[in-house]
Amino acid sequence: MQKTILITGCSSGIGLRSAEILKQRGYRVFASARKEKDVAELKAKGFESILMDVNDSSSIQEALQEIFKKTGGTLDALFNNAGYAVPGAVEDLTREMIRTQFETNVFGAMELIHQVIPIMRQQGHGRIIQNSSILGIITMPYRGAYNASKFAIEGFSNTLRQELRNSPIQVSILNPGPIESHFRNNAYKSYHGTLSEKHSVHRDSYKKMEQHFFNPTPSERKFTLAPDAVVNKLIHALESRRPKAHYYVGFPAHIFAFLRRILPDNMLDWVLIKITKEEIHS
Repeated sequence: MQKTILITGCSSGIGLRSAEILKQRGYRVFASARKEKDVAELKAKGFESILMDVNDSSSIQEALQEIFKKTGGTLDALFNNAGYAVPGAVEDLTREMIRTQFETNVFGAMELIHQVIPIMRQQGHGRIIQNSSILGIITMPYRGAYNASKFAIEGFSNTLRQELRNSPIQVSILNPGPIESHFRNNAYKSYHGTLSEKHSVHRDSYKKMEQHFFNPTPSERKFTLAPDAVVNKLIHALESRRPKAHYYVGFPAHIFAFLRRILPDNMLDWVLIKITKEEIHS
């Protein structure tokens, strides 16, 4: 029987590639996006694309109603992939900037899970996969809002996994390192809409970020992987009889997760600050 999956954030990057590969594997993929033009492009590629803005409860409800109408009220899997980054030093982040970060990266995912769990319980099976980040395990300067949102996803998902331990629903978290996507471009747009003209004690660092973090050279991308690396882990989380709780994607993700376990906080801070300085000053 054909498996069904809802994937959020399918306009590009990990979401789009996940939809492509899973469709090739025989899944019935509901590929969601928040813009009409992206939905139209996905439909033109042969996807069952759904308009969904994870920041909007009514949009989530309408999208799910449409999906359940097409599937007869079932859904085998949910991949919460939609997300973006609001860059900036913590002291420069306004309440509204942090709120928008959490609306997309956290609250939308939570609401979707809240809606699909009863369906999965009723049908007797289900997989929920969260696309977190290695920045849900460790932190780096100038990514405070994003770090916080991914740590929130980690805590929420770990608790959910514990609560569903004796249920037919499996929960997994993906923790990618650097992946080829529009992530940095979208972060740059967010930066220009909020911090680029702000007078800040971090102004010099922001300028260097403009030159390097947002526009890395080929040598600076040496550890960046194609989205397929994430999809490979996603497939295991979907199809393994015993999916893992966490899937680390790429060398940086594995090494940082290891350092998190073995180093005291002050040592880990030194390593991460040094890496960040090299990144924005290179």
